[in-house]
Amino acid sequence: MPQIFHRSTNTVSKVSIFGAVFILAGLGGIGSLIIRSGYYTQRFTSREQPIPFSHKHHAGGLGIDCRFCHTSVETSSFAGIPPTKTCMGCHSQIWIDSPTLEPVRASFRTDKSIEWNRVHKVADFVYFNHSIHINKGVGCATCHGRVDQMPLMRRQNPSASACRRRGARPTGVDWKNWPGRRISKLSSITNFRNTPNKPNPWAWRQRTGRAGLIAGKSSA
Repeated sequence: MPQIFHRSTNTVSKVSIFGAVFILAGLGGIGSLIIRSGYYTQRFTSREQPIPFSHKHHAGGLGIDCRFCHTSVETSSFAGIPPTKTCMGCHSQIWIDSPTLEPVRASFRTDKSIEWNRVHKVADFVYFNHSIHINKGVGCATCHGRVDQMPLMRRQNPSASACRRRGARPTGVDWKNWPGRRISKLSSITNFRNTPNKPNPWAWRQRTGRAGLIAGKSSA
């Protein structure tokens, strides 16, 4: 019986099979890099807001504590968005004719909330509780960065949805900035200038215990 395929077909078949495996692996690697990139996670990208609120001016320049506006951060899963009357507590006296602040005055007159564009959001299957992190010594700057230096709010770190039990390091977060190695004193939890610069694993273990942040247990 005459040979139907040329002998080189065996080589071509082997190369094609192995090549397909490497190509698929390469595509998977590229996809993994894309979903971790700043383009996909919008890391360091400032979101446009109805009012160009400057944390750099309020938190950095004026030294207003985070909890003055985000009142529920220590007791609730949600940090809280300040009501318009909080803004008007000051801006009924200063910058009262500023066109930039007209949406604030309109919100106060009509009792209609300002529709801010959300900057930080975890995946739908993730439950994140601000209060347990704050009360265990994870400072604001650890996840949100130096907010006191941001003219417009931006996402400093990718979503921490990859956090697991025992305080596993989130994907894409630098080891040096990992919350598990940066425990603050509770008295300076909102002090951006006083974020620990050196790892403190003992404080981490003492504050969280073996179960980690999610379980909310402490050996202290």
